Amino acid sequence: MEKKEKKRNQNQKGSEKAEQENALETSDEELQLHFKEDKKEEGKETEELKKKLEEKEKEAKEHYDRLLRMAADFENYKKRAVREKEEWTKFANEDLIKGILPFIDNLERAVNHSEKTEDFQSLVEGIKLTVQQFLQTLNKFGVSPIESLGKPFNPAVHQAMLLVESDQHEPNQVVEEFQKGYLLNDRLLRPATVSVSKLPGKEAQASE
Repeated sequence: MEKKEKKRNQNQKGSEKAEQENALETSDEELQLHFKEDKKEEGKETEELKKKLEEKEKEAKEHYDRLLRMAADFENYKKRAVREKEEWTKFANEDLIKGILPFIDNLERAVNHSEKTEDFQSLVEGIKLTVQQFLQTLNKFGVSPIESLGKPFNPAVHQAMLLVESDQHEPNQVVEEFQKGYLLNDRLLRPATVSVSKLPGKEAQASE
C-alpha cells in the first residue's frame, strides 16, 4: 500500500511539474507572440515616422529653394531699380534741354545777322522775341515769372536790395526789379531782387 501511495504521489508531482512546464511554455509562446506583434507595430510606426520625416524634409527643401529664388529676384530688382534711377537722373532734363536748343539757334542767327548788316535794332527785336519764346517754353515745364513791379513787397517771393524814398508809390511797394524771380509749379525757384518804396524823410517824420 505504501508503495502504491508513494508511486501515486510521484505521478501526481510529475503531472504537476508537466503542467507547470506546459504553462511556462505557453506563457513563453504568448510573450514571444506579443513581442513579435509589438515589434511589428513598432516597425509600422517607425516606417510612418520615417515617411513623414522625408515629406517634411522635402517640404522644407522646397520652402528653402523658394526663399532663395525670392532673395535672388529681390536682389535683381534692387540692381535694376538703381540702374533705372541712374538712367532717369542722367536724362531727366532731356526734354527741357531739347526745348532750349532752338533759342540758342535763334540767338546765334541774330548775332550773325547783326554782325553782317550792323542792324542792331533787328538784333534787339530778335533777342526780345527769343526771350518771349523762351519763357513760353519754360511755362510748359511749370516755370512762371513772378510779377513784382508795383506789387506790395512779399518776403516769401521778394528779396529787398534797396529802400527808396518815393511820394509816387505807396510805402512797401516794389519800385524796381533788378532780377526777375521765378516759380516752379507754384514753388519758389528764385526770389525776385527788388527795391522797395518808403515814405520820404519829411513825410515819415510827420507820420511818426
